[in-house]
Amino acid sequence: MNTSHFLVQAAIYLAAAIMLVPLFKRLGLGSVLGYLIAGILIGPYALKLIADPEHVMHFAEFGVVLMLFLIGLELESQKVWELRKLLFGLGGMQVVFTMGLITVIAHGMHFSWPEALIIGMGVAMSSTAIGLTALTEKKQLHTPGGQAAFATLLFQDLSVIPLFMLLAFIAPNRSTSSFDLLAVAKALAVILAIVIASRTLLRPLMRIIAQAGVREIFVAFSLLLVIGVSLAMQSVGLSMALGTFLAGVLLAESEYRYELRLDIEPVKGLLLGLFFISVGMTVDLSLVADQPLLIFGLALLIVLLKIAVLMGLGWLFKYPLRDKLLFGVAISQIGEFAFVIFGIALTQTSISRETYNILNAIVAVSMLITPLLLLLYDGFLTLQCGERPKDAIPENNSVIIAGFGRFGQIVGRVLIAKGITPTLIDNDPNQVDLTRQFGWRCYYGDAARLDVLEEAGIAEAKLLVIALNDSAATLEMATLVKERWPRVAIVVRARSRTDAFDLRELDLNPIRETFYSSLEAARQALMATGENASAAAKIIKQFEKHDHEQLEATLKIRHDRKALSSVMEQGRQDLKTLLELESVSTDKNEV
Repeated sequence: MNTSHFLVQAAIYLAAAIMLVPLFKRLGLGSVLGYLIAGILIGPYALKLIADPEHVMHFAEFGVVLMLFLIGLELESQKVWELRKLLFGLGGMQVVFTMGLITVIAHGMHFSWPEALIIGMGVAMSSTAIGLTALTEKKQLHTPGGQAAFATLLFQDLSVIPLFMLLAFIAPNRSTSSFDLLAVAKALAVILAIVIASRTLLRPLMRIIAQAGVREIFVAFSLLLVIGVSLAMQSVGLSMALGTFLAGVLLAESEYRYELRLDIEPVKGLLLGLFFISVGMTVDLSLVADQPLLIFGLALLIVLLKIAVLMGLGWLFKYPLRDKLLFGVAISQIGEFAFVIFGIALTQTSISRETYNILNAIVAVSMLITPLLLLLYDGFLTLQCGERPKDAIPENNSVIIAGFGRFGQIVGRVLIAKGITPTLIDNDPNQVDLTRQFGWRCYYGDAARLDVLEEAGIAEAKLLVIALNDSAATLEMATLVKERWPRVAIVVRARSRTDAFDLRELDLNPIRETFYSSLEAARQALMATGENASAAAKIIKQFEKHDHEQLEATLKIRHDRKALSSVMEQGRQDLKTLLELESVSTDKNEV
């Protein structure tokens, strides 16, 4: 491909996305459906602007890989371990039950048992890209239903090896099979190598590169890291996304995880959008036009069957209705891995070309159905679960207060008393209604969402006060604003010392919500035990200064338990000595 041809194709992809994605977002249909429709329009079966969707799909799949790496960066090893019951219990049952049900139904439709099993294998897979993107857009990834969907998708990636082995076993010509015990041993060896390298080599290497002070080299290293892990996993027949997720988890405790996230996020977004466009381009409109009832009917039937299985498992694991629905709808589509399964089956002549074409069309149509089902899910919550849509925010003030509970109200009262009118946003509808009864003009909405922030006028604001109860949302919001609107000053609440560490890594000065009230309690405790007011005030001042210094000193080593324990112990001794000297000094002054 020559350079000019490449640039023409790039211009087509970008133009299609820019024209359709904002429109679909504004209509409330989500960005994923916008990308899919854009792909259908520019693909070889509509306007024919792009002739080879398969070529770009192989490249764009890297967006899914980057997404799993970033998700891994947000999860420490302990959190992943906590998901083990969902991962192997819920995820394993989903794959087995769905594959078994679809296999039986396909055999009942006069497919042979090997063909029916291949169809069951493909249909059991869900789209990591669509499911996780939709959950992230809706801020639902960390809900119980979102975590169930995430664990299930992760198990599906883990099932790659056994499914490939099963494909090879049922191949008409088994001599072409390359799967054996040696292949499994190689796969395990690669996983072990990634774990060891992440624990021993990567952090020192990242430290050396970061110390060079060349931003683009750190970006290049970040991408090289993901690409290297992907190639290693692919070389032994494993999922690239699974490998990079593992690398992300192992680096989640690294001091460089925020730099990695900021560097990779823009690339991930573009490639993920390109992936959805490429999926849209694979929809064979002529085949759909020739057999619309077959394609749409089977796609809808499969989606509904998968929702039934997923919601049944949600009931078994005792999820409430809203989480069962979210779990069922978010991963009800057939995933991109089905293209791989059906492609291998075609190559080894396990299925016919006609069956392959129909299956691929059904996969693509099922992906189109999911965003519409998610829209219905939102409507269901609004009507049945008492949830209401976010408020329109007509005012754009110089100050935005995100979170108007006890903490945010005190800040707001002081600012208003000085004649400064802030825009008040809270994500608790009951809190919004309560504050309105007392004359506050507060808006209901999730201030951690980009669209809510933009509607509130963050681009023109001078100050953002983050007073959210949710630590993860606070960190996400602070990171977003620092990245997109660096000139906006941020005053942020930290609910714990751990939160304070995270926010300090963003060069913010967080206010620990219980710290100063605890200092006042300590001052009163000192006075109650015999210290005079002046001496108690000096002791508290020294403690406050020492604590801030120790917070800075332990920032870089907070994940090293041994080093942290040593520094904390030394800090206690230093503080004791410091207060003893202060006491001696006070006594001399009084004499």
